[in-house]
Amino acid sequence: MAIEITHVRFGGTTRTEDDIVRYRWTNIQTGTTGDNDKPTMVLWVGKAENTAHVGSGTDRVDVGVVRPTGAQPFLRTHADGTWTNNLLNLPTF
Repeated sequence: MAIEITHVRFGGTTRTEDDIVRYRWTNIQTGTTGDNDKPTMVLWVGKAENTAHVGSGTDRVDVGVVRPTGAQPFLRTHADGTWTNNLLNLPTF
C-alpha cells in the first residue's frame, strides 16, 4: 500500500521530526484518509510492502524510518540519498 503524508502533529513546542506524535495521510490507491500515532506509523512504514511519501510530482519525497542508537525510531524524508526534513514543512492538525 502507498500513502501520502499530508499533515503532522507535534507533541509540544519543539518542531523536529522526532517531536511529531501523529501523522495524517491519504491512501494513494483508494483516496481514503486517516491518521495514526508515531509508533503505528513507524511500524507501518518499516514494512517492505508499504511506502509513504510527502508531496507529489517532482516535489515527491520518500519517507523512511530512522533508528537512532539509544532513542526511539521516527519518520524522516529521504531524497537523493540524503535524509531531509520535509515533514516539518507540512501543515499541522
